[in-house]
Amino acid sequence: MNALAHRRFLKMNGLGNQITVLDLRGTKHLVSAQEARAIAAEPRARFDQLMVLHDPQAAGTDAFVRIYNVDGTEAGACGNGTRCVAWAMMADPEMGDPAKTALTLQTKAGLLPVKRESETVFTVDMGAPRLAWDEIPLTEPFADTSRFELQIGPIDAPILHSPCAVNMGNPHAVFFVEDPYAYNLEQIGPLLENHPIFPDRANIELAAVTAPDHIVLRVWERGAGITQACGSGACAALVAAVRRELSARKAVVSLPGGDLTIEWRESDGRKDAGHVLMTGAAAFEWDGRLDPALLASAA
Repeated sequence: MNALAHRRFLKMNGLGNQITVLDLRGTKHLVSAQEARAIAAEPRARFDQLMVLHDPQAAGTDAFVRIYNVDGTEAGACGNGTRCVAWAMMADPEMGDPAKTALTLQTKAGLLPVKRESETVFTVDMGAPRLAWDEIPLTEPFADTSRFELQIGPIDAPILHSPCAVNMGNPHAVFFVEDPYAYNLEQIGPLLENHPIFPDRANIELAAVTAPDHIVLRVWERGAGITQACGSGACAALVAAVRRELSARKAVVSLPGGDLTIEWRESDGRKDAGHVLMTGAAAFEWDGRLDPALLASAA
C-alpha cells in the first residue's frame, strides 16, 4: 500500500488560493510528482499548491516545507500556502501547538519567519527579493531587470511588453497595465510562462497601480494556471512597482480572492536589499484522509 494512503490532510485556502497541507513529519517519505498529481485528482484534496511538512533540517526551524504545484512540479515559495501552514502548525489540534505565536519554516528558497497577528491573520517574512538577471533567472543578461525586453503580440503593437523581473523564491514577470482584467490571461499566461527567456518558467502578473498604496493584480501561476490569489506574486508586484517608482514601499494588493498587505523594507539604507513582509488571512475548510485507490497507480 502507498505510504500516503489514509494520511490525514487539511484543505485550506489563502484568499481563495486552494491549499492542501499534508504532515509527513516523523517519516522519510518524499512525495513524488505522480503522487502530487494523484492527490490533486482527489476531489476533497484538490489544490493549487500542496504544502508538505517534513522534519526540520536547519537548527531553530519548526519544519521543512516542500511545495508542489498541481502539475506535480516543485515550487520554491508560496506565500498563501505558507500562511496556511502557519495556521495548521499553530491552531490545528493534531498538527499544531495553539500556544505558539511565531515559527520559522524552511523551504527550498530559504527561511520564512511567520508571526501570528490574530486567529486567522499571519505575517510572513518572505525574505529579500533577488533582482539580478541570473538570480531570477533569465537566459540573457540584462543590466536592469526592472524593465527588460519581452513582448507578446505584433511587433508594432504588442499586447504586453517590457515587464519587470523579480525572484521571490520563484521567478516572476510583472507587466504593468491599465486594467488587468482586460486581457485573456488563460491564453497569454501559458505562452509567457514557457517563454525561452525563462529557463525555469515564470509566474506572470498583470498589475495596475491605482494609487501609491494600492495595486490591483491578476496572476498566472507557473504550474498551476490562473489562481484567486498568489502571495509571492503580490510581493513581486509591490517590489516591481517600487522599482518603477510607481508605488510606496507598503501597499494593499487586491487579487480576485481578496487583499494582502505587502511591505518592502529598506535594509541599512539600501532600498533594494530589504525583506518583503506579507500579511493576510488563512482559512480552514475541512480535513480528510487520502484515498488509497487514487494513490495506488502513483506508487
